[in-house]
Amino acid sequence: MDIKKLLQLALAALITLPFGLIMGVFVLASLSDDGSEPQDPVLAGGALKVGPGGVPRQYEGLIQKAASDCKAGLSPSILAAQLKQESGFDPKAGSDAGAQGIAQFMPGTWKTWGNGGNVWDPKDAIPAQGRFMCSLLKRAKNPAKYNDCPKETVNKPSEYNGSPTELALAGYNAGWCAVERYAGVPPASFAEGQTYNYVKNIMAMSRQLTVSDGSSGSGASSGWTRPTSGALGTVYHATGPNWSSGYHTGIDFTVPTGTTVKAAGPGTVVTAGRGGAYGNQVVVRHGDGMYSHYAHLSSLSVSKGDAVKGGQKIGLSGATGNVTGPHLHFEIRTGPEYGSDINPIPYLRQHGVHI
Repeated sequence: MDIKKLLQLALAALITLPFGLIMGVFVLASLSDDGSEPQDPVLAGGALKVGPGGVPRQYEGLIQKAASDCKAGLSPSILAAQLKQESGFDPKAGSDAGAQGIAQFMPGTWKTWGNGGNVWDPKDAIPAQGRFMCSLLKRAKNPAKYNDCPKETVNKPSEYNGSPTELALAGYNAGWCAVERYAGVPPASFAEGQTYNYVKNIMAMSRQLTVSDGSSGSGASSGWTRPTSGALGTVYHATGPNWSSGYHTGIDFTVPTGTTVKAAGPGTVVTAGRGGAYGNQVVVRHGDGMYSHYAHLSSLSVSKGDAVKGGQKIGLSGATGNVTGPHLHFEIRTGPEYGSDINPIPYLRQHGVHI
């Protein structure tokens, strides 16, 4: 049967399916290009959109700092979209349920995360929002470490329905135990769809509150490119005993030792040298405040403080550090340190890189 006929049959089937099954088909269709599991759909990166239709300028710095203080990979655009969803950036907002302030904290939750501050003051509330979301993101990335929900909800599955960011958002809205109860983002049938729609809206809104650097096209012409040649190997957030965190914090390119490694985009080198299990590594800070990380290099061509262009050689691939063979391990981070990783593929694609 030819592909045109298959597509016609698939479309006809979709028309007759209930909404929930259609969503299931959509999830299957969102598999990555190499046929691996779906990646975290967040985190396309980029600077916050500030001004009309975006983030009020007085909150930009607070949001950026709250995100960068989290070492688990918290996106500023997610925090910004939460604030818009919760209160429309109104520091005096309240709700009939008793939620208060720009981040809509309930009094009991504020006691835990407010650090004695004023819930009505964004200078206190936004950092508290970041701390709360960071704790949920850490839990979402490794839920098996926690055991504080009622016994009827602690039958933890091996996989959760939703990316770490989506799970954290669901936990912020409904409490983490609701996430465990449904083994992921609660469905539309839970709480009249409040949590389901909360997560869906914030994920969409985060892109509306993000601006790219104007990149388009193949990547190389816009200053952004693949960091090296070669096929993709281990995918982002693959799980297993090979990683101290329990999951893979980047993506791998399967290239032999001595393959040229290039800066993915323009920026400044903030780390160049030995990095423990990462072996020889380079970390580059980009203009949008994000960081790219290149590990297991056999040699380095740059030093700390160097300004680099996208596509500029920064070293050669290798097998230094904790590896089972030569490859390039590549990460995108919200901060320079381990644990602030986000999914590199949507970030690179937003910058025009075909991967």
